[in-house]
Amino acid sequence: MKLLLVSANMERNPYPVFPIGLAYLAPPLVSAGHTLSSLDLCFEEEPLLSLARELAANSPDAVIISIRNLDNVAWPATRSYLGWVKEVTDSCRGKSLAILGGSGFSLMPLEIMEHVGADYGIAGEGEEVLPLLLEYIESGKDPSQLPGLVSRGKSAFLPPKPVESPGIPDRSLFDLGRYCREGGMANLQTKRGCPFSCIYCTYPLLEGKLIRLRPIDEIISEMRKLTEECGVEYIYFVDDIFNYPPDFAEKLCRSMIAERINVNWSAFVNPGFVTSSLLELMKSAGCDAVEYGSDSGSAVMLEKMRKSFTVKNIIEGSKICHELNIEFAHYILFGGPGETEETVLATFSTMDEADPSAVIGMAGIRIYPGTEMEKTAIREGVVPAGGSLLHPLFYISPDIKENLCALVTSEALKRRTWIVPGLEINISDPMLEALRMFKVNGPLWKLMKRLGRSRVAPMSQQPGE
Repeated sequence: MKLLLVSANMERNPYPVFPIGLAYLAPPLVSAGHTLSSLDLCFEEEPLLSLARELAANSPDAVIISIRNLDNVAWPATRSYLGWVKEVTDSCRGKSLAILGGSGFSLMPLEIMEHVGADYGIAGEGEEVLPLLLEYIESGKDPSQLPGLVSRGKSAFLPPKPVESPGIPDRSLFDLGRYCREGGMANLQTKRGCPFSCIYCTYPLLEGKLIRLRPIDEIISEMRKLTEECGVEYIYFVDDIFNYPPDFAEKLCRSMIAERINVNWSAFVNPGFVTSSLLELMKSAGCDAVEYGSDSGSAVMLEKMRKSFTVKNIIEGSKICHELNIEFAHYILFGGPGETEETVLATFSTMDEADPSAVIGMAGIRIYPGTEMEKTAIREGVVPAGGSLLHPLFYISPDIKENLCALVTSEALKRRTWIVPGLEINISDPMLEALRMFKVNGPLWKLMKRLGRSRVAPMSQQPGE
């Protein structure tokens, strides 16, 4: 079959993200005998017109539409992408089969299918199921018993089956160089699955709780290709947690050092599994920045969100970064169950002590189906039982709801290195464009120390500063 792979993601804030999910689909589709073309809407000035031209020129039998996110996960300045996804899908219907997939689709497959109206959708990982679906379509067989397959007009589907051994992504269908130029890095995955139980998190739902590790020699080969053949200067490991299991992270770093992989990189890490020896290895292997998924600086909130670490771990991990001269950021979620003014202030105090290069804070926590957060929201009447979460709905503790925004804004503006997307503190589209004028490899937050005082309004609206 002639297939058109479409990356529907148009979000460039804080930077454009390479469509690695579609890159993973390419090798098994080619192996199954299909002919592939691609369209990345992120860089198209007139995306729907470009899509119409592609459909007319190549007449694909099916269009695979990847949905990265449903919205920007920021409150109160929330942007939903569902209307856009529907426009893209509507442009394909009647011309080709429209098949949805991606992490965004997998969060609420039935609801999205009903809202968007595609022919099929695949929840979960698609490397194995998508080639089977296309085979069934070509042969006229009934595909309804395929795991993770969602069909238009159906109210149920079989649970997805995780891929046992993720392969090697083929990035050649998309402009990796442009993502590196405008986003500052290439993305790479070393494992799938998350065994932890954070009350809001969707990783265990999307990838399962069983960790599946990629062979280290395969990862090294991919890194070598990215750096030597593709000219990549910076890599971001997109694992939900890079440093777990710790022994795997250590072995990978030792291999990078032994194989002389000459590239800088960063990753998302868990403060509970950070040691001096591991961070020293990571630095020797090229790591120049880490992002801590801390969520809070309050012991009360860490327990309520079922985090696997303590405030002491956060402080100790930060101290090690300072000692090794590794840039680091902490990610914070305000407003979870039990959040009060006292716990918010405790978080700011902990971050002051940690003294990171940047703190990225979010006010309110996006509620997703199947999470403990959803159960709490239903129990407290925030979400009616059976109510839709398709359009962004955020949980905010009743004890802080009335003044959370004002409190976070007030405290963040006292500190130069805080970024709060939903409240536009030190982040906005004009500000990001200004930051991109600086040459930076890796996360943009590494530039925070170059900024002046904190601000709320976009730079373009403050000509006197």
